Amino acid sequence: MKIYLLLFFLFFQISIITSCQKDNLENSDKKNSNNLDADDTAISLDGDLQISDFIWQGLNNYYYWQEDVELLADTKLNDQKAYAKFISENADPDAFFDSLLHPDDRFSWIQDDYQELENTLQGIYATNGVEFGLLYACQNCNQIVGFVKYILDGSDADGKNIKRGDLFTGVNGNVLTVSNYRNLLFGDELTYTLNMAKSENGALVNNGVNVELTKIENFETNPIQIQNILDTSAGKVGYLMYNQFVADKSEVLNEVMANFKSQGISDLILDLRYNGGGSVRNCVELASMITGQFTNQVFANQVWNSKLNTYLVDRYGKESQIDRFVSTLSDGTKINSLELNRIFILTTSESASASELLINGLAPYIEVIHIGEQTVGKNVGSITIYDYIDNNQTKNPEHKYAMQPIVLKVANSEGFADYAEGLPPTISVDEDINNMGVLGDINETFLAIALNKITGTGKFTIPNASLPRDLLIEDPLLIQRQKMVMDFNFSKKSSVPSIVK
Repeated sequence: MKIYLLLFFLFFQISIITSCQKDNLENSDKKNSNNLDADDTAISLDGDLQISDFIWQGLNNYYYWQEDVELLADTKLNDQKAYAKFISENADPDAFFDSLLHPDDRFSWIQDDYQELENTLQGIYATNGVEFGLLYACQNCNQIVGFVKYILDGSDADGKNIKRGDLFTGVNGNVLTVSNYRNLLFGDELTYTLNMAKSENGALVNNGVNVELTKIENFETNPIQIQNILDTSAGKVGYLMYNQFVADKSEVLNEVMANFKSQGISDLILDLRYNGGGSVRNCVELASMITGQFTNQVFANQVWNSKLNTYLVDRYGKESQIDRFVSTLSDGTKINSLELNRIFILTTSESASASELLINGLAPYIEVIHIGEQTVGKNVGSITIYDYIDNNQTKNPEHKYAMQPIVLKVANSEGFADYAEGLPPTISVDEDINNMGVLGDINETFLAIALNKITGTGKFTIPNASLPRDLLIEDPLLIQRQKMVMDFNFSKKSSVPSIVK
């Protein structure tokens, strides 16, 4: 039985625990309210205190580092009055959540609107279509420059005077600095104007181009950014730029593979340079499309906290923690397998989670030629946890908080999971913002290196990086894109939340 099937029972059990705990707190409050010492505090599960109780309960049950965080110890529940006082002293949900995290945790987060979270997992969010990076304009200065990585098809930016490789230094006439870029670029305003720039004699200067952009709310992105078949001296090569692992896109992805297969490609170049992760099911299915000769063999192993490991193994057996190569999609459609013995995968320092899972999971079976930058190093996973108020998985109507705590580590069939610093490339090369090239073009640096390896024609020179790593500024929303999603099977009798690794 797969983990996405059995976790319904686990969530069912957790919801019982949470519901009972709330009843106990309320009963304890009623019973003890007249007998509390002057320093004691009664708790009423209203407002933010409901959220704080939900946070502690969820982290205590699921968090990967639960045993290593003293504030999440099971013994907290031994004294109901002390627990009630503890919750009452931590009424700020965001601050309370952060206070419970392990020092090694880089990826857990909490969100105040689970609808936005669910949309993000499906590639649906507010965007004007400009995917960009940011860096300091110079050493020891506060000015910031943005560089365009690519434009989303069908977005507001699509067709406007802006493209990959373009630079911008201002928004609405305001020069971008370390103190204002978050508000100007990631604020609530749906419309803003980018003030474009160019590099001239080593300096950034305004080029007079201004591009007005409007974010489309609930815009559904297409994770298949580019698909091409390239004719080379070594035969036909498939090129696929895949920007997010989305469960609902497996059928479309399977059609892409059917085309590659019918055209007789001899090699596949998979571009994951901007792919922060997504659906584990989609990842396993893509791995099975790339191969096909390893059906039912182990693709990945899951390791949860000791409480959940014991529960899962005792109740459902070790198989419940294994993801295997498959021959069909979840709806029964036959997978179009390429049966390749090697693959070329392009990455940057943004490639994370399910992208890394694909590389690590394939490595024991086929040759993975990894080209580009070292990946993020997200070898752990998180799940979406909601505040259920009953055993029918009814979400608490008093708030819309949900959280994404790290709950497990993922290893390949050989047990390797120690890549917290990232997966190093076979051929190391950084993207050059002064010469980013056109994605999918045979002269674009990453793609050109892969094609050269395939054809074996001539030597290639690795360009010097023009982008010092220490000048990069992390996108404040990037952590929400670096994920692995383990999907539940839905039944007529139950509705269960999606799990995110």
